[in-house]
Amino acid sequence: MTSRTRSLNRRLVLAGLAASVLAPIAAIAADAPKVIRLGFPQVGTGNRPVAGGTNWATIQNKGALEQEFKADGIRIEWNNFKGAGPALNEAIANKLIDVFMIGDLPGLVGKSSGLKTKVIAADNRRLAYAIGVPADSQARGIEDLKGKKLAVFKGTAVQLGFGKFLTRHGLSEKDFKVINMDSNTATAALATKDVDAVFTSPSQLFPLEDRGVAKVVYNERQDAAAATDRGLTTVATTEDFEKAHPEILQRIVNVYVREAAWSADEKNRTTLLQAWAKSGTPYSAFKREYDGQSLKDALSPLLDDEFVASIQRNAAETQKLKLVRSNVDAASWVERKYLDAALRSNGLSNFWTPLDASGKPKK
Repeated sequence: MTSRTRSLNRRLVLAGLAASVLAPIAAIAADAPKVIRLGFPQVGTGNRPVAGGTNWATIQNKGALEQEFKADGIRIEWNNFKGAGPALNEAIANKLIDVFMIGDLPGLVGKSSGLKTKVIAADNRRLAYAIGVPADSQARGIEDLKGKKLAVFKGTAVQLGFGKFLTRHGLSEKDFKVINMDSNTATAALATKDVDAVFTSPSQLFPLEDRGVAKVVYNERQDAAAATDRGLTTVATTEDFEKAHPEILQRIVNVYVREAAWSADEKNRTTLLQAWAKSGTPYSAFKREYDGQSLKDALSPLLDDEFVASIQRNAAETQKLKLVRSNVDAASWVERKYLDAALRSNGLSNFWTPLDASGKPKK
């Protein structure tokens, strides 16, 4: 064999090796989506496409996913829905959304109605609600509001929170004139006294109280009876997107876990709450709501036993309140593999403490 022949053979071998390495990469690139469509069931004041209070909001505010996929030429498309969970579910049904954050009630409604989705991470698992009334109202609590006009954003996590609150107090919606209003409309109506009370998140009501036009007569964060019955939000994906782009989905969860860990660091608390304030809800309102609260615990992405048990309890409650048609099996809805891989690859496997079904550290 001549040296020229040997050289040619070496080049052919190297070319073959390069082709075998590059072919899968080229295949992945060819299969990668041109755009990732993200769903967010929240808007800020004035219908601005930005929100606060969740890891999903932090990722949107920081442009973390845009940075992750910039080099790939993959565009990130955020869809913020003023109609909240019900509008998001409609978009999922019409195959317009790939990955999304959703509250407990609309998530359960969608799943029980046949939407093919998978929960891939926990988001805010310590949601709390509050009741606000006009500043000059004589009402001191829920009993004083019987027969009054009370605004609640129906079809959302707020409605489930309201239903559970009423159950704890031996009441039902029939005891009030319940009006369906989104949170921004409801707080505006409260300020003009067009409603007698609003049931929503504390951070939505604190700015009105600071302005002297409303007062908070109930805050779930101060109610020990509600401590083990909080609402929650999840991050989920459609089964179609998961099957088509598992590598892309893994990268999304990797980013999500890194940002959740950043938010869990107490030295970032002020920066985080200031970012959430881009929604139009003042920094002071978020600060007041989360004072004394562990953001590491509240924003833990873990799909642990407590999280699954919470979904299952909420599923049972939605049936009891006749908000869904059929039961949802939380265990089969949750897909842990992407989160587990993200925790390992980011060196965060022991960063959060998994909890058992009762909410105690798992042994």
